[in-house]
Amino acid sequence: MEPSTNEPLSFFDRYAYALKAGIIVILIMVLLIPATMIQSLIWERRDRQEEATKEVSSRWGNEQNITGPVLAIPYKSKSGSDAEYVYLLPENLKINGELLPEKLQRGIFNVAVYNAKMQLSGAFSGTALASLNISPSALDWEHATLLIGISDLRGIDNQVQMVWNGKNYPFNPGVVNSDLFTSGIQSPVTITPGDTAALAGNFSLELGVKGSGRISFSPIGKTTTVAINSSWPNPSFDEAFPPKTRRVDDKGFAAAWQIQHLNRSYPQSWEGKKFNIHSADFGIKLFMPAESYQMSMRAVKYAIMIIGLTFFVFYFIELSQRRALHPIQYALIGLALCIFYTLLISISEQINFIMAYIIASVLTIGLIIAYTAAAFKSIRIAAGIGATLTLIYGFIYVIISAEDQALLMGSLGLFVILALIMYFSTTIKWDKLGHKTTTITQ
Repeated sequence: MEPSTNEPLSFFDRYAYALKAGIIVILIMVLLIPATMIQSLIWERRDRQEEATKEVSSRWGNEQNITGPVLAIPYKSKSGSDAEYVYLLPENLKINGELLPEKLQRGIFNVAVYNAKMQLSGAFSGTALASLNISPSALDWEHATLLIGISDLRGIDNQVQMVWNGKNYPFNPGVVNSDLFTSGIQSPVTITPGDTAALAGNFSLELGVKGSGRISFSPIGKTTTVAINSSWPNPSFDEAFPPKTRRVDDKGFAAAWQIQHLNRSYPQSWEGKKFNIHSADFGIKLFMPAESYQMSMRAVKYAIMIIGLTFFVFYFIELSQRRALHPIQYALIGLALCIFYTLLISISEQINFIMAYIIASVLTIGLIIAYTAAAFKSIRIAAGIGATLTLIYGFIYVIISAEDQALLMGSLGLFVILALIMYFSTTIKWDKLGHKTTTITQ
C-alpha cells in the first residue's frame, strides 16, 4: 500500500532510492574482490601453460638462434698477453629455409614446435681483415676455426659440414670461447699462413634444427638475405627488422628479409670481445592464436563496467516499475556475472576463445534472464535484461578483440552508454520516488 499524500514520510522512505543507490555502489566495489581473484586464477593458469611449454621444449628443443658462420683466427696481441681471436664475418650470407611446424600437447596445453631445414651460403672476403691493421704474421693461421652459434644443440638433427673453397669441413660441438656466443659448433679450417686471398672463397652448408616457439637469425653478412616459408598460418615477425616481403594466409606464410651491415651496430671484423653479435637478431615466432589467457585478462579488466551497467539497468527498472530488488538479489546477480569469467577461462582452455566467449555469455545471460523473470514475475522485463546483456557482452568482445582501437572504441562506447543513461534518467519522476515500494524477494 502506498501512503497517502498527507502522511509524513520518514527519512528512510524519502531517501530510499538514494540509499539503495549507495548500497549498489558498495556492492559493485565488493564484487571487484572476486574479479581480482579471477585475475590471479588467470595468472596461475598461464604459469601452468608456461611450465608445460618449458617441459615440452626441454625434450624437443628450445627457441633457436642461428649465428654464423664466423671465421675465428687466433693472434698474439702487442701486449704479449694470452692469445685472442680475430673474428671475420661473411661478405654476404644467404639463408633459405622451411619450418615444418607441429603442435605437441601436454595435458590441455598445446605447444608450437618446428623442424627447420635450412641452406646457408655466402662468401668471406680478405678486405675485412685488412681493416683491422693487424699484420698477417701475427695471426695463427693454422688454428683458424669456423664457428656457428646454435642456442640449443639438442635440436640439431643432421651431421653439419660446410663446403668452403671446394673442401669439406665437418663440425663438432663447442666454441673456442664465449666472445660471440656460449653455445655452438666449430670446425678447424686449413688456411695457408699469410694467404688472405684464400679467405675469398664461397661456402655452403645444410643445417637442420628442431626448436619451439621462435627461431631467430643474426645478420652477420655485409648483406644478409633470409627467406623462410612454412605451413604455419599465424606467424609473428620481429618488428626490429620486419620482412621486406611477406605472405600470410590460411596455407601458411612466406617471408624474406634483406639486411645491410649499416643496419646493425657491429662491423665486419674485430678482435676480442668488443661487440654484441646478437644486438640485431630478428626472427619468427610461431604464434599460438588461442592466447586465451591474454584475452581473458582483457575481459576481466572490464568486469566493473559489466557489473556496473547491469546494476544500473536493474536500478532503473526498479525506478520505473516501482518494485525493488533486495540487496542480496543484487549480490547474486553480481556473482553470476563474476562466474562468467571462470566459465570463460575453463572453456577457452578446451576450444577457441570466441566459441568459449559465446558459450559463457549464453550460460550467464540465460541464468540472469531466468532469475529476473522469477524475481519480477515478468517475461518482458527478463527479455529486456537479456537483450541488454547481449549488447553489453557483444560490445566488450569487440573491445577486447580490437587491440589497436580498444581505447577509442571503449571511450566512444562508454560515452554512448552514459548518454543513454542520462536520457532515461530524465523520464523518471524523481520527486515522486519518496513513496514506499514493495521489495521483491524469493
